[in-house]
Amino acid sequence: MAAARSAPRSPHRSRRRRPPDPVTVEVVDLIGTIVARYHTEYELAAAHHSLTGAQARLLTLLAREPTPMRKVAKQLKCEPSNVTGIVDRLESRGLVERRPDPADRRVKLAAATDDGLAMAEELRASLDFAREPLADLTPAERTVLRDLLHRMLGESPPDDAS
Repeated sequence: MAAARSAPRSPHRSRRRRPPDPVTVEVVDLIGTIVARYHTEYELAAAHHSLTGAQARLLTLLAREPTPMRKVAKQLKCEPSNVTGIVDRLESRGLVERRPDPADRRVKLAAATDDGLAMAEELRASLDFAREPLADLTPAERTVLRDLLHRMLGESPPDDAS
């Protein structure tokens, strides 16, 4: 019986919830503001490079590593057919290419070309809305912020001491 009480509740189950404390509400609002600013600046940076936001996100993802098309669709939370169209447009600009997966020739990987890698780096460099405020934090404060964000995402922070 005690095990049933300690089992996690389904988020879909109706139950009375305590209202969050004011600091939690403020933190959530601040995160929302940061996300909105990021998306606005990201869309502007993409447009400056004649890319849609979806094309820029896909290119940034592929700049990390060549990725199977289905996995790209899952990461971008869209249909594989949408990814095919985006890859087609980026491929026509020489920013992305399709490659066979060395582990499974039936699978096609989408990969950023050298020009695509350069464009992804330009996109990242042009996103400076947070760079100035982050520069006002000490290296230790930036590390704590990074580690807290990883924890919020349920991830382990990197082992480095940067």
